[in-house]
Amino acid sequence: MDASIEREIAKTSPSTPFRATPNYIHKTWAKTFQSRPELYIRPQSLDEIQKVVTLARRCRRRIVVVGCGHSPSDLTCTSSWMVNLDDYSGVLKVDAQKKTLTVAAGIRIWQLNEEAAKYGLTVPNLGSIDAQSIVGAIATATHGSSLRHGILSENVRALRIVLANGQAVRCSAEQNPDLFRAALISLGALGIITEVEFQMVESCNVEWEQKLVGLDEILTRWQTDLWTQKEFTRVWWMPYMKRAIIWSADKTTKERRAPEETWYGGSVGFHTYHNLLWLSNYIPWILPAVEWFVFGMQYGFSTGNATTAVEEIRDGLLMNCLYSQFVNEWAIPLSKGPEAISRLSAWINGEAGSDIPFSSKGLWVHCPIEVRVSDSTYRASPRPFLDNTCADGPTLYLNATLYRPYLQDPPCRDRYYEAFEYLMRELGGKPHYAKNFSYTNAEYLQQAFGSDLEKWKGIRNEADPEGMFLGEWHHRALGLGERSEFSHQEREVSRSKAPNGGQVWMGEISSARSRPTETEAELFETKESKAESPSASSSGESFDMMHGAEAEKSTVFDALAKEGEEEGFRYHPGAKETVTGTTVFHKM
Repeated sequence: MDASIEREIAKTSPSTPFRATPNYIHKTWAKTFQSRPELYIRPQSLDEIQKVVTLARRCRRRIVVVGCGHSPSDLTCTSSWMVNLDDYSGVLKVDAQKKTLTVAAGIRIWQLNEEAAKYGLTVPNLGSIDAQSIVGAIATATHGSSLRHGILSENVRALRIVLANGQAVRCSAEQNPDLFRAALISLGALGIITEVEFQMVESCNVEWEQKLVGLDEILTRWQTDLWTQKEFTRVWWMPYMKRAIIWSADKTTKERRAPEETWYGGSVGFHTYHNLLWLSNYIPWILPAVEWFVFGMQYGFSTGNATTAVEEIRDGLLMNCLYSQFVNEWAIPLSKGPEAISRLSAWINGEAGSDIPFSSKGLWVHCPIEVRVSDSTYRASPRPFLDNTCADGPTLYLNATLYRPYLQDPPCRDRYYEAFEYLMRELGGKPHYAKNFSYTNAEYLQQAFGSDLEKWKGIRNEADPEGMFLGEWHHRALGLGERSEFSHQEREVSRSKAPNGGQVWMGEISSARSRPTETEAELFETKESKAESPSASSSGESFDMMHGAEAEKSTVFDALAKEGEEEGFRYHPGAKETVTGTTVFHKM
């Protein structure tokens, strides 16, 4: 550990631990990126979290908070300090009348649902997985697929966040409302969210059906009942067969009924597709045949085939992510869906009418392309400043997934994603923050978000004036900060190929090279002690009046950290072990 850090720790009391280890390798779930943080820290209390922030400020370090690392981007990469809140994850309060749970921020969504089930409650909407921490999910605008729900942030009733000055601030629609709107989609750039009050609903079952149809049926029903017939609907589009699976679900009082088991739905289907994807990296033109065979075996070779099941909502809404992957997802107006799908279909299949100025000759892509929806306009809850959904109507999400079979990148990625992002920008889209958008610059997003981004930046800069929570991703995607603007901001210095696939990311904070003199440190502390509320319109308790200033006690835990779990695929919790292996391939 750096001597300057040890000196700062030595000034503190051991009664509030500083649970840090210097030997940790962070990897995204998909193994797309990895980095080696200087310290990996797992606090267990609010006091410990405040201690981390205080020491980071004094030592001029950046802080990155990470959960399961599900994002395949470099958003969570750092060479500075990484904080994991898994050990600060309990239920703090249950309000049975309001049907809310207040939880410590490290709680994973599946844990939140398990705790809520004890009170007959559940999360009202889910994305594809529930492995994320609740804070990670809301910080990146995670969503499900339903026109009766928006993004998960709409269910947040209040937050507590530790800012760069070490103070813990509560915010809600009534208290510090501007900070609340900024923190609902924070991108990890405002501070460390430590507490969430989340709106739940009564536990229930859902009955789901998935049905194979032609793409023409999807486009015909688009403006009628495709998205409104049931509460939850998503579509998996097969671009070469020009077919799609419609998956839809409604709440029900029926008894649970497991999906029908098939020999192909377990390990046979899983490994068959994985190996064919690997082969297609060397012989890309087989992908249309792979799509026909794999998804014909999975869903049937004739349209009209359907399967159904009844599951708890906390299991039924989850899907299988299968293999390591790149994901490029954008939100556009729902009304532009038929145009988007028709143009992308024409481009992929080499047909006229795409109006995309990139050649698709010799390019072959993976299946399926996921199509989902949300609507954030029907509720009166505060709209996050960085909400990427449509402000005046329902939203469509198009998700161009590319698998990395056995951690090998597909050859089509660059040209496919460049063309895909061009189309999404043409249609006025905004990217999903946690995904792999690579061909869209900060100028586009600054124009797309306009004054909302400027308001978010202003609040962010007042909450964290030295850039303690800023990294290269924030600069590249949103244009936050030149090298001289924030003394604690981390910037990327290199990438290199990792031995097991993906990239090794390295960053640097120029101000961390030397510790400030005692006089400089005292001036810095004095300056921060006079901080004002990030927003003149904030109400309720001011930032400075919130409880808890600097935590002054510390103990270091220097045990070696283990690398992340060597997981090459992700099963949803409802997957069952059968004769043919884990039932991963019946719903994805």
